[in-house]
Amino acid sequence: MICRPRSAVVVGAILLVAVAAAFLWALWAGSVQVSSAELIASFYGGEGTGAAVIRELRLPRAVAAFTSGALLALAGALMQVLLRNPLADPYVLGISGGAAVGALSAILVGAATWLVDGAAFAGAALAMLVVFGLSRGDGSWTQSRLLLTGVIVAAGCGAVVVFMLVMTTDTKVQSMLFWLTGDVSGAARPWPALAVLGVGLLAILPFARDLNVLARGELSARALGVRTRRLRLLVYLLASMLTATAVTLVGLVGFVGLIVPHLVRLVIGNDQRTLLPASALAGGALLMLADTAARTMVAPIQLPVGVLTAMIGVPVFLFLLVRHPR
Repeated sequence: MICRPRSAVVVGAILLVAVAAAFLWALWAGSVQVSSAELIASFYGGEGTGAAVIRELRLPRAVAAFTSGALLALAGALMQVLLRNPLADPYVLGISGGAAVGALSAILVGAATWLVDGAAFAGAALAMLVVFGLSRGDGSWTQSRLLLTGVIVAAGCGAVVVFMLVMTTDTKVQSMLFWLTGDVSGAARPWPALAVLGVGLLAILPFARDLNVLARGELSARALGVRTRRLRLLVYLLASMLTATAVTLVGLVGFVGLIVPHLVRLVIGNDQRTLLPASALAGGALLMLADTAARTMVAPIQLPVGVLTAMIGVPVFLFLLVRHPR
C-alpha cells in the first residue's frame, strides 16, 4: 500500500507536532519546577536555576532520547526491508550484543564514561564486521544466511554478558543492568549522534524508490534494474551504524525499532519515501515521552527507559498480532 501525498503530509505534520509537544514536556517536567517564562528564557541565555537545569540537564537528555529513538526506528525499518521479515529489529543481527560486551567490559574494569561509550561502539562495529564476514561464506549473501549468522553471534554475546554479570561485584551490577535496559540519564553529548541521524537519512532517502522495489523481492528488483547487491550492502552497513550509534548513546532500548515501523506502516503504507522519515520522527517522539515518564512517574527514583518501552511494546505488538493475523 502506497500512501497518498496529501495523507503523507498530514501524518508528517501530526508527527512534527507530537515531537514538539514531547520535547517541551521533556524540558518542563521534573522534580525542579520550571515556569513558562524560565522555559522560554532558557532558549535565549536566560539566568536562574530553572534555565540552568533546562540547558545543562534536560535539553541534552531530551535530544539524546529523540535521537536514539529516531535512530532505532530508522534502523528497524531498514532491517525489515533488508531481511524481508516483519520481526526484524535493529538488534536481530547481533550489533547490540557486541556493544553490550564492549560496554560491560569497560564498566567491569572501572573505565570512565567516555571509554564505556567508545568500547560499546567498538564492540558493535566488531560484531557488524563478524556477521558480515561470516554471512558471505563463499561469496553468496542471502537473507537467511545473514539472519542465522546474526542470531548466532547475538547468542554468543548474550552468553558472555551473562558470564560478566555473574562474575562482577555487586557495586557494578546496577550500572550494568541500567545499561542493558537503556538509560538516557548519562547521555550528556547527544550532538554527534544527532549528526549521524541526519547523515543517515540523507544517505538512504535517494534510494527509497529502489527500496520499494527491493521490498517486493530480489528477483523483481533485479528485473527492474536495481543493483541489489550494492543496495543491500548499503542498507546493512547503514542500519548497523545507526544501531551502533543509538546503543552507544543510551544502551539497549527494546521494542522501539520493532514496533514503531509497524505502526507507521499501518498508517501511511509501505512507501519508503515517507515511511523512513516518519518512522524516525515517531521513534524519537516515543522515546522522549517514555524517558520523561521514566524519570517522573516514581520520582526521585528513575526507571530505566527500556522498561517502559517494553511495557508499551509488548501489548501493542500482541494487539497487532490479533488485529492483523496475516
